[in-house]
Amino acid sequence: MAARASRKLLRDFLFRRACTTPIASVRHRSSAAETAPKIPHFSKKGRLLTGTTLGLVIGGGAYVSTVDEATFCGWLFSATKLVNPFFALLDPEVAHRLGVSAAARGWVPREKRPDPSNLGLEVWGRKFSNPVGLAAGFDKNAEAVDGLLGLGFGFVEIGSVTPVPQEGNPKPRIFRLREEGAIINRCGFNSEGIVAVAKRLGAQHGKRKLDETTSPSSSSGEEVKPGGKAGPGIVGVNLGKNKTSEDASADYVQGVHTLSQYADYLVINVSSPNTPGLRMLQGRKQLKDLVKRVQAARDEMQWGEEGPPPLLVKIAPDLSKEDLEDIAAVALALRLDGLIISNTTVSRPDPVTTNPAASEAGGLSGKPLFNISTSLLKEMYILTRGKIPLIGCGGISSGEDAYKKIRAGASLVQLYTAFAYGGPALIPHIKAELSECLERDGFKSVSEAVGADCRVATPKV
Repeated sequence: MAARASRKLLRDFLFRRACTTPIASVRHRSSAAETAPKIPHFSKKGRLLTGTTLGLVIGGGAYVSTVDEATFCGWLFSATKLVNPFFALLDPEVAHRLGVSAAARGWVPREKRPDPSNLGLEVWGRKFSNPVGLAAGFDKNAEAVDGLLGLGFGFVEIGSVTPVPQEGNPKPRIFRLREEGAIINRCGFNSEGIVAVAKRLGAQHGKRKLDETTSPSSSSGEEVKPGGKAGPGIVGVNLGKNKTSEDASADYVQGVHTLSQYADYLVINVSSPNTPGLRMLQGRKQLKDLVKRVQAARDEMQWGEEGPPPLLVKIAPDLSKEDLEDIAAVALALRLDGLIISNTTVSRPDPVTTNPAASEAGGLSGKPLFNISTSLLKEMYILTRGKIPLIGCGGISSGEDAYKKIRAGASLVQLYTAFAYGGPALIPHIKAELSECLERDGFKSVSEAVGADCRVATPKV
C-alpha cells in the first residue's frame, strides 16, 4: 500500500511538471537546438531541485514499502519530537488547545505495537494493557478520548467535569517552569459542563463499541482484549463541583447520574487548590458524608453483569499525618474502590523557589512534585494495608519514575506535565523503560512489584 502511494505521488508530480512546461519551449524546440543557447542558472537549480524531490519521493516510498509496521510506527512517534519546539513558542493554553485538537482529529501517531507482556495487569476486574495513564486536566471535555488512547496510554481520565458550564479563573492561568520540568496552573475547573461531555462520551462510546464488535478479532474466538466498556483502553471520568455551588454532594451526584454509564471508573476530585473550599471536603466527616452519598447515587442505578463503575477519590499532597489517617479510615470503612495520589501542590519545593513564576498562585505539577507525592503514596499504602488500589500521580517523567511509584504502592500511574513537555514520543519510552525495570529486578509483572518498598513496613493483619 505504501508503494502504491509513493507511485501515485510520483505520477502526480510528473503530471504537474508536464502541465506547467511553457508552450513556447515546445514550439521553438528546433530552433533552440540549432542555436544551443547556454542554459540559464535558474534552470540548473530547477533541475537539481526536481531531481532531489524525485529522489526523495522514490526513496521514501521504497523505504516505507519495505519496513515493517512496528518500525514505521516507531519512526512516527520519534518524528513528533520535531514539533515540540514549535509548541514551546506558544502561549501554554494555546499550545494545550492545539494539542487537544490534534488528538481529537487524529493528527497524532497511533500505537500499533503491542505492549510488553509484563506490563499487563487487572484492577477492579478490568484488564489494562499497561499501567501508564493520562491524568485528568488534559482532555477536560472528552474531546479526544480515542486519539489519546491510540497514543498507547493504558487508560485516559477526562475532566474535571462540572454540572454547569463555567469559564474557570481569569487568564493567564497556566505558567511554564521549563527548567524545573514543572507547571503552575490555576484554571479553576474550566468546563463545558456534564451535558456537553455526556454527548461526546456517548458518541465516542458508541463508535468504539461498534468498532470493537465489527473488528475481525472480535469474532475469531481470540482472548478478550484489555479494555473497558467500549473496547480497548480504559476511560475514567473525573467529577468536580461548580465554584458557586452550595451543595457539593449534589454536584457530584449529578455527575454520577449523567456520566457513570460511560465511565470505566469515576473520580471524586476534592483536592484541586483552585476552587475555594474544595479541599475542606477531605476532612474525615465531610469526606465520609460525601462518599456515602455518591456511592448511594451510583448503586441505585441499574447495572448489568459488569456492575457499577469503581469510585475513587483524588487527594491533595498537602495533607498532615492526621489528615491521611482520617482519609485511610474512611476509605477502608466505606470500602472505597481506590485513591489517586496526588493532585497538584500549593507548596513550592526547591528548585522552584528561585523561579520568578513561583510567586504565581495555583497548583504546582511536574518533577518537583515527584518526591512529595511518592512519599505520600507510600504512606497511604501502609495506612490502607495494601487493600485499596492506588493510582500514583505527580512528577512522573520516565519509566524509572513510574517504577518507583509502583514499588511505593501504586497499581497504576498517571502523568500529564511530562507529556505536555515531551509529547507522544514519551509514552513508548516510559513503557519500554518500565518493562526493563521490572525485568531487572526479577518481577514478572507489574502486580508483583506493587508495594515492594512497603512490604517490610506494612503491619500484618
